[in-house]
Amino acid sequence: MRAGRREPMRRKVVQSTELEALPISSRTTGPKAGAKTAKNQRKHKTDSTQGELMRMTLRACLIARDATFNVQDLLTNSSRMAFLAVRDCEKELDQIERQIDEQLPGAITRVNERKARQLLACLKCITDLERIGDLVMGVAHRVQARSGQLPGSDVRYLVQMSAILRDMLEDIHRGFVSLDVESARKVLRIDAELDRICHTLFQKHLADNAREKDSLSFDVLLMAQALERAGDHAKNLAEELYGLIEGHTLRHSPKRTTAQ
Repeated sequence: MRAGRREPMRRKVVQSTELEALPISSRTTGPKAGAKTAKNQRKHKTDSTQGELMRMTLRACLIARDATFNVQDLLTNSSRMAFLAVRDCEKELDQIERQIDEQLPGAITRVNERKARQLLACLKCITDLERIGDLVMGVAHRVQARSGQLPGSDVRYLVQMSAILRDMLEDIHRGFVSLDVESARKVLRIDAELDRICHTLFQKHLADNAREKDSLSFDVLLMAQALERAGDHAKNLAEELYGLIEGHTLRHSPKRTTAQ
């Protein structure tokens, strides 16, 4: 086991509560029975594919969560093993995205509207999760290049942002498993805290114009921006979860107008 990685977190495969029981084939004989059996087999295959796509998406959420946990370790301890763990997470997310991209088009043509919405949610979610993996990997590369150079105050801010992002992904995973809309609402609220910390870091560094700190400050701001953008993708996941449960999206809700 690599240092900095929680192995039980990485190997847990969650069974979705949305999966339906598989059909039992009829024992009658004859042409009609054969056609019915073939139909049942196709439905069995469709349900199996849908279940696997949903399980892969849930697993991807855990992997993205692990990446944020390991980037915290990298920021705190400059651990080479934590860097490698983040890299492994990023590669796994890429692989899962490719698998879902390959399997989903065929699966979505064989299901009803409700299941089609679930599969579309899988596609949207893995896109955001893969992007989170890329952004966290970018932070890890910059931390690795600046090992031992980052000021303690900046590290504390970045660790705090990573911890918030990890909690957001934990809530997203829990929400999809239990179809809990409150988990989605919690993530939407927490995202504002990430924005606040990022804004604080920008104010701090832009107020300090010392030339010798320009390059280092630039890297710190890019890391903060990457974590803030990862939070935006986690917010997208929360909105997708909300839409899956409530049946309507939050992304295009009409804006309220205030009375003059």
